[in-house]
Amino acid sequence: MFDRILNLLAYNPEEPLLFSSGLFLFLFLGFSFVYMMLNKRRALRILFVTAFSYYFYYKSSGTYFFLLAIVTVSDYLIARHIWNYRQKHPQKVFVPRLLVCLSLLIDLGMLGYFKYANFFVGMFEQMIGNNFQPWDIFLPVGISFFTFQSLSYTIDVFRGTLRPLDRILDYAFYVSFFPQLVAGPIVRARDFVPQINHPLTITREMFSRGVYLIIIGLFKKSVISDYISLNFVDRIFDNPALYTGVENLLGIYGYAMQIYCDFSGYSDMAIGIALLLGFHFPINFNAPYISVSVTEFWRRWHISLSSWIRDYIYISLGGNRKGRVRTYVNLIITMLLGGLWHGASLNFVAWGGLHGIALAAHKYARANVFHHDKKYVSHGVRRFFGCLFTFHFVCLAWIFFRNTDFSASMMMLNSIFTNFHPELLWQVLESYKYVFLLVAFGYVTHFIPDGWQNLAVKLISRGNVVVDALLLSVVIYIVIQVKSSTIQPFIYFQF
Repeated sequence: MFDRILNLLAYNPEEPLLFSSGLFLFLFLGFSFVYMMLNKRRALRILFVTAFSYYFYYKSSGTYFFLLAIVTVSDYLIARHIWNYRQKHPQKVFVPRLLVCLSLLIDLGMLGYFKYANFFVGMFEQMIGNNFQPWDIFLPVGISFFTFQSLSYTIDVFRGTLRPLDRILDYAFYVSFFPQLVAGPIVRARDFVPQINHPLTITREMFSRGVYLIIIGLFKKSVISDYISLNFVDRIFDNPALYTGVENLLGIYGYAMQIYCDFSGYSDMAIGIALLLGFHFPINFNAPYISVSVTEFWRRWHISLSSWIRDYIYISLGGNRKGRVRTYVNLIITMLLGGLWHGASLNFVAWGGLHGIALAAHKYARANVFHHDKKYVSHGVRRFFGCLFTFHFVCLAWIFFRNTDFSASMMMLNSIFTNFHPELLWQVLESYKYVFLLVAFGYVTHFIPDGWQNLAVKLISRGNVVVDALLLSVVIYIVIQVKSSTIQPFIYFQF
């Protein structure tokens, strides 16, 4: 029995510690008990959460948790040196710039090796005609998230918009906080750090909203996303040539819902767990498929990342301050880099490039064709067709995001335009009725007013801990009945 427990708690690359797993729910129950016992002991509580966070990362990436420690220590010391130098020499910028470049070199250098070494070396070897065998490099889970989060801290200190933390333990707590560690949302230090020093307070509204978000997140991930993935979407994308155009198109619509429910479900659970621990995270998804333009889509999809690349890449490139043409170029470059952030593959670059061109085209059309200002909001028929066009553009881009090579993407598009067979639509829908009922349910919920969500939170808040536990138990039971026997990692773990 003891050996079985040790094996269960040890790192297993086939069984990462997921929010939707039974092991996490069991560990979180014990964690919460100790956490509340340390309510008045701030230093011990922060140390305990940091230790648990490192264990959480160990369960996802094994001994590579030392990378998290390297980023934490280096950026903490660099930020302190930038701040101290600025206090003594407020007019001198060379040394602070050198230090922030050092932070970029350490963080992006580490990220570049683990994530992009095979990609760029392989491209170079192909250019010179050599046969390249990929190096055996393990990609640590969530490395893109915690490096970007830590980078924002040093850059904000360099810009003078943030005062560095005095204690390295507080910074380690911020960088490693387990709810958002491996798949976001990317939480800025200026939003999170002030909460560290506040007394631990968990109101009834926070607790109820946290339970609600965990329930919603579990349902999105383990019921909708996993079910439609295993029972339809993966089959289409694995062998698109075996299916007609109508099946390929439905597979694309299904994947659009799968990736939304998978990632937003994780974000909901992360935000909910943070609320149960007394911390507020910003919203990360806001019904993105009802966007009337690509610009609005990126204000609703993965908000923490889109705002990060806007503030630290787009603005750093000059934003819209360098003229009209430079603005369009900056948008395209920013989204190309955003695509590359998702993975070392040309398909991600193509996905980012499509969105960059679309953002630039929308910005041009808004100002020079339709003559709308930034506050303009379309209504009625215009909004309907805007949403319809934007949704299908996003779905088109998802083809390149999901497939690992261009030939599969071209095969899907060719099948849709040359081998559609609309007469098979009803047969396909009937054969996979439960899949498409869940897909339809996911799209319909985009149109539910925010007030309904607040009403659900209020209803939960009228109960007590026992009622909340029963609600969670019901959802967990549904998850157990629906989920597959194999673990389905979150899609964004690979990024």
